Parts: sequence; C-alpha cells; structure tokens
Amino acid sequence: MVAKQEDVSVRPLGDSALVIQLDKSISPTIHNKIINIVDLLESDPFEGFIEAVPSYNNVTVFYDPVIVHLNNQMNVQQTSFEIVCASMMNYVKELDGILPIQNRLVEIPVIYGGQFGPDLEYVAITNNISPEKVIELHTKKDYLVYMIGFAPGFPYLAGINKKITTPRKKKPRQKTPAGSVGIAGEQTGIYPLESPGGWQVIGRTPLELFNPKSSPPSLLKSGDEIRFIPITEDEYTSYKEKK
Repeated sequence: MVAKQEDVSVRPLGDSALVIQLDKSISPTIHNKIINIVDLLESDPFEGFIEAVPSYNNVTVFYDPVIVHLNNQMNVQQTSFEIVCASMMNYVKELDGILPIQNRLVEIPVIYGGQFGPDLEYVAITNNISPEKVIELHTKKDYLVYMIGFAPGFPYLAGINKKITTPRKKKPRQKTPAGSVGIAGEQTGIYPLESPGGWQVIGRTPLELFNPKSSPPSLLKSGDEIRFIPITEDEYTSYKEKK
C-alpha cells in the first residue's frame, strides 16, 4: 500500500518503518521541508516513534508497530503502517505554517592536493582545468548537508560546480584517511573515519567529524551548511596540534 497527498507519497519499509517522499527532485527547498518534518516528529512524536532519518528528498521513519497498534483507539482494524501513515500526513499539513529554517554554517578548513589530495590532478585533467581552478570552484560556494550516511558522520553534499564533477574511482581505495574530502559525480563529501572508498580525494581537513565520546558524536547534521576554507600545511599541522 502506498498513500499519496499531492506530490507526497508514503510507502512501507518492512513492518516497522516507512518512507515519506516529498518530491523526486533534489533542492534546498524540498530539504528544508524534510528537516522541518524531522523537527516536528522529534518535538511532538506519535506513540511508538523511534527515529527519523532524513535523506535528499525523503524521510525514513522507524516505529514500534506493537506500541503503535496498542495506542490506536480509533480503528483496531487499521495496520500499524496505516496508523503511522495518517500521522505523517498530519505532519505534512503542518509544514505550510512553518517558516524556513536558519541553517547552521560550519567552516571546514582543507589542505588541497599533494599527499592530502592525491586525486586533485586527476580531477583537474578530467575537466581540462588547472588544480588551482578546481580548488577555487570547490571553495566558491556553500554546500547544504542533505544527509549523513555511508559511515558515521559522513556528510553528503550535492550541487558542486559542474566544471569539477568527476566519476568515482573504478577501483576503490582500501584505505581512505579520516578527514579526506572527495568528489563523486555531482557530490562532494568528507570521510569522518578511515575506510575503503571510491571518491576522488582532493584534500583533507584536520577537523574531527565523528567522535563516539562526544555528544552529539557527529560534528555535522542534516540541514547544516558547509564552507570549505583552503589552508596551508603549516595551518593543517597547527589544527592537529590543538586537538
């Protein structure tokens, strides 16, 4: 069963989650609504709500089907999905009266090229521009964090300049250092932890993006804006020494 309301659709994901799709496109406007839905759920959750995970243009909502069903006093014949689906449509209706959110701006210092950005030259050659131009275009705009995924604290940032879009590696690296800033197609992102990865690495940040001992453990969250700031190797070392 899939429920629909104008451009909004809701579909089940197993028996304890559903996905609410606001649009097929990717845009800051749609994502603003996504973040507002998450805020509404977390500030005024329905009975049985567990967690909401935002993505580019949808939200996955996890719930306890037993609690949802036991707390339904209206129609005992409804399934837990139908009950939660009705609740989600009510949250969507509330979006009309909500003002756009003010995104938090986070500056990310990055040293580009060399041992810190081994794929910078490749990205430049692929796009027939200089490495310096790649850096200029990568740092020229602010990026919206659409979602956190792949690895704990990994931010997905869409909308990089088309002049520096570059496909993923055909053969991923076995180890990509923590803090590596990469490009994959029209996305850019940051590896919070050392891990295998196929993104084209153009630089590295000295900032720690994920620390399980911190609260919250992730430096970034969906809805933040990122501004990349070029730094020198001396500045990179200085950041590291301050940790």
